[in-house]
Amino acid sequence: MKKKSVLAALLACAMLASLATGCNNDSGTASTGGDTASTAGDAGDAGDEGGDTSGEKVHLTALISKHSLTKDVNEMQWLQELEDACNVDVEWQQISADWDQKKPAMFASGQIPDILVCATSDSDYVQYNGLFEDLKPLIEQYAPNLQQFFKDKPEAEALATTMDGQIFGTPKYQSVWPNTNGTMYINQEWLDAVDMEVPTTWDELEQVLIAFKEKDPNGNGQADEIPMDFNGGFNSAYGLNQLLGCTGLQLSSNNPQGYFAEDGQVKNYYVDERFKRVCQFAQKLWSQGLINPEAITQDYSKFQSVARGDGDTALVGFTWGWELGDRFGVNVSDQYISMPQMKENEDTEKICYSYDFYDLNYGGNRYSMSAKCANKEAAMKFIDGFYDEVVSMQVLFGGISDGCIADNGDGTYAVLPPQDPSIDPGTWKWNSSFADNGGMYIRDDLQLTLGTDMQAVNEEKAVYDPLFEDLDPQDIYPALFMKYSADDTNTLAMNQANINNITDQTWSAWVSDSSRDIDAEWDAYVESVMSAGLSQNLEIRQAAFETYLANQG
Repeated sequence: MKKKSVLAALLACAMLASLATGCNNDSGTASTGGDTASTAGDAGDAGDEGGDTSGEKVHLTALISKHSLTKDVNEMQWLQELEDACNVDVEWQQISADWDQKKPAMFASGQIPDILVCATSDSDYVQYNGLFEDLKPLIEQYAPNLQQFFKDKPEAEALATTMDGQIFGTPKYQSVWPNTNGTMYINQEWLDAVDMEVPTTWDELEQVLIAFKEKDPNGNGQADEIPMDFNGGFNSAYGLNQLLGCTGLQLSSNNPQGYFAEDGQVKNYYVDERFKRVCQFAQKLWSQGLINPEAITQDYSKFQSVARGDGDTALVGFTWGWELGDRFGVNVSDQYISMPQMKENEDTEKICYSYDFYDLNYGGNRYSMSAKCANKEAAMKFIDGFYDEVVSMQVLFGGISDGCIADNGDGTYAVLPPQDPSIDPGTWKWNSSFADNGGMYIRDDLQLTLGTDMQAVNEEKAVYDPLFEDLDPQDIYPALFMKYSADDTNTLAMNQANINNITDQTWSAWVSDSSRDIDAEWDAYVESVMSAGLSQNLEIRQAAFETYLANQG
C-alpha cells in the first residue's frame, strides 16, 4: 500500500465533524527563510494573554521528558537562540527515566510547569480535566508556523484535536523517516565462521543460534557470545513481537497494547494463537541459553552497549535495531547485515513486517501548556518557534551553531558527521537535541541532505519494502489517528491497566521459565485477559475503526 493512499484515508478521517479541524489558516504563514526571530514572535509584546511591555525576558518554566542519551538541554545552543528570539527565559526541569511513574503525583497536585515537552498523553487531558490549556484559540492568534503546518498537513491537526474540538498538545511531522522501525540483523562474519546461511525459518534460526553459542564464532576463545538479544517488553520495537510477522500477523506501528487489524476486525495479539506460538518458540530458545538472560529486564542503554561489543570483538549474533551504526557502534557494525523476514515454518504462506511510517513520522502531544500559565501569549509564541522550518530541523538533528547541521547559504542544509568520531550519528543526534521526542514540522520540500545513518537506514530497510506494497487498509490499525470520547478514553485506560498487569507478567514468565506449560495455561490466561477488560476495549476500538474505514470512501 502506498503512503499517499493511506494518507488520503487519514485525511478523509480528519474531515470528520467530530474532529473539528477548522482553523483560521489566513492568520499567518510559516517562514521559509529560517529567520527564527521573525517567526517565533516577540514574546514581550502586549497581548490579551498577559503580554509584557517592559522589554525584559518573560520567565517560563518547562518540563521535558527526554531520552536517556540526551544531554542537558541548557547546553543546546540552538535552544538558547530560540529562547532569545522569543524573548523568554526558560527554567527547565529534565526527566530521563520513569516519567510515567512520576507524573501522576505531579498532575494530581495541580502544580505543573508552564510548558510540558513530550510529557502528556490524550488520557491525561481527560483524567486531569482543567489542568491543561486549550491551545486552539492561542494557535489561531499567535502561532503562524503551526497554522501553516495544519494547512499543509490537515491530518496532523486531526491528530492533535480532541473529539470536542480542543487542542491540548501540539503534534510533530518528521517527513524523512522510513516505512518500518526495527531492522532484523544477523552477524555475517559469525555465519561464515560456522559455515551456515542466513536462516529463513524458525527451525533454521534455532540451529544458527546453537552454532553461535557452541562454536566460538567471534574467535576469542571465550564463551562470551550472545546468540540472540532483544529489548525489554514483548511489545518493544526491537522485541519479540517482531516475530509475529513470521506467522502472517500484520503489525502496524509500535503498538505497546497489542492491538492490530485483520480483515477489518480489531484484534489483540496477546490473546491470539500466534502470540502463543511466538512465546513457545522463545521459551525453547531461552531454555537452551540462546537468548541474553538480561533481555527482558535490560534498559535500552544496556541493550545498545552490549551489541557494540568489546573493542573489535562482536558479542551479539542475532537481534533487532534501528540502524547498523546506532545498534552496533563504529567498531563492529560492518560485521552485520539486515536480514529478510523469516517464515515460521516451511508451510507458512504469508509473512509480514511491521508498517510504521505514520508512527515514525507523526506524533502527538509534543508541547502542552498549563492552564495556570501566567503568560500564555509568550508560551504559545515560544512553542510556535519550534515549528519554524530551520528550527524544526535543529529540534530533530541538533543545532547549526552546535555544529550538527551545515547551512550552505543557498537555502540548502546538510546534517554533519558527529563531532566525536567515536560516536555514531544516531547516538549523536539523540545526544545533541530533542530528536524524535521533540515537536517539529519537517517540510516535505526541505532541502536537507541527511546524515550517513539515515541514508543507511533507507538502504538497510529496503529488504522489507516488498511486504508493504499491497497492504490493505483493513489490515492497518491506525492507532495514532483514532479518537475516542472522554468516557471511552477513561474506560480504555482503566481496562488497559488491568490487562497489562496480566500480559506483562505472563509473557515474561512463559519465556524465561521452561517449566511453564503454555498450552496448558493458555485458555485460562485468555479468559482472564478478556475478563480484565479486553472484551470491552475491543468493542470500543472496533466501533472507532469502522468509522475510520467508512470515511475512506
